[in-house]
Amino acid sequence: MGLSRKVASANYMREQQAIFACPVCHEKMEVTDECVVTCENHHTFDIAKQGYVNFMTHAATSMYGKDLFEARKQIIGSGLYAPLHQAIVELLLTFKQDIKVLDTGCGEGSHLAKIKQKFEDAIGLQMVSAGIDIAKEGIITAGRNYEEMIWCVGDLAKSPFQKSSFDVILNILSPANYKEFRRLLSPNGCVVKVVPQSGYLHQLRELFFADSDKESYSNNHTVERFKENFSNVTVQRITQTVAINEELVPMLLHMTPMGWHQVADIDQTKVKEITIDLDILIGKV
Repeated sequence: MGLSRKVASANYMREQQAIFACPVCHEKMEVTDECVVTCENHHTFDIAKQGYVNFMTHAATSMYGKDLFEARKQIIGSGLYAPLHQAIVELLLTFKQDIKVLDTGCGEGSHLAKIKQKFEDAIGLQMVSAGIDIAKEGIITAGRNYEEMIWCVGDLAKSPFQKSSFDVILNILSPANYKEFRRLLSPNGCVVKVVPQSGYLHQLRELFFADSDKESYSNNHTVERFKENFSNVTVQRITQTVAINEELVPMLLHMTPMGWHQVADIDQTKVKEITIDLDILIGKV
């Protein structure tokens, strides 16, 4: 009989326990045989049966529930974001060594899982992968679906990781904490932030927000703020328009944080194709 998800995750975390820092007192942590992550001051965090650990030290609410994360998993699994994943993997391969990657705002972990698989398949190197999100439902889904990865419920304002622990920090269509990103980066590491470009999902915006200011989008402010926080910034644009299966449209609507799925009386069958138009911002400290 194989190991339970909880024990297998504890064993994997123990191999990488040097990356953990207590979110309460900031001391080093260890993973015990009892599937607990603890520090010398006896602040303890249990590994859940789904294989994740909850490092939250304060109550937090998320607007995103289980259904949204299941929709995200289906959409990302459909290959809609494959060009993005490939572009990020090509960047990671330039390290030419085993790397440690943290996905901040990872949700249910599908982006990180795809990137890890592509990276390890490409060249036979190892990618230690950790994902953190404040949304517990997302991390539960990640722990349930993706093994040999570290999944944490946590707030980067009270980070559960040591300084300089990661070669790459991913921040895909998610809010950023640049001060913490800089602390967590290894000396030669980089931050990879993905933001929408003007054509991103424009078919949906045109359908739901016709003739309003939400029909168009600009990421100029986000890009400028990124450039203020990192030197040696490069920007790569990924654009692709593909046909979309009708049954995926409701899932795509549901996974967007803009509430499009709450709009009634919209003919979703009008969406025959979808555009993925993203900027990949790459910054070094």
